[in-house]
Amino acid sequence: MTESRTPDPLHGVTLQMMIEHLETRYGWDGLAERIAVRCFTHEPSVKSSLKFLRKTPWARAKVESLYLHSVAHPRKTPRVPA
Repeated sequence: MTESRTPDPLHGVTLQMMIEHLETRYGWDGLAERIAVRCFTHEPSVKSSLKFLRKTPWARAKVESLYLHSVAHPRKTPRVPA
């Protein structure tokens, strides 16, 4: 009697881990281009982003979607910081 479950790709991944991964991959400017929210455009930080995203479900959904996309499509070359 084993249950067939669809594995949750976000299981065990914290919001902080997602933000840090995306910031490393795209930088704050790249995140602001992809997701137009103030926490990425004006004095961005992980702490301010966490505070905003925990209160804003639609923005968190966009971050989760971008995270899943970035994990599914890894870069061949690393990002060069500006």
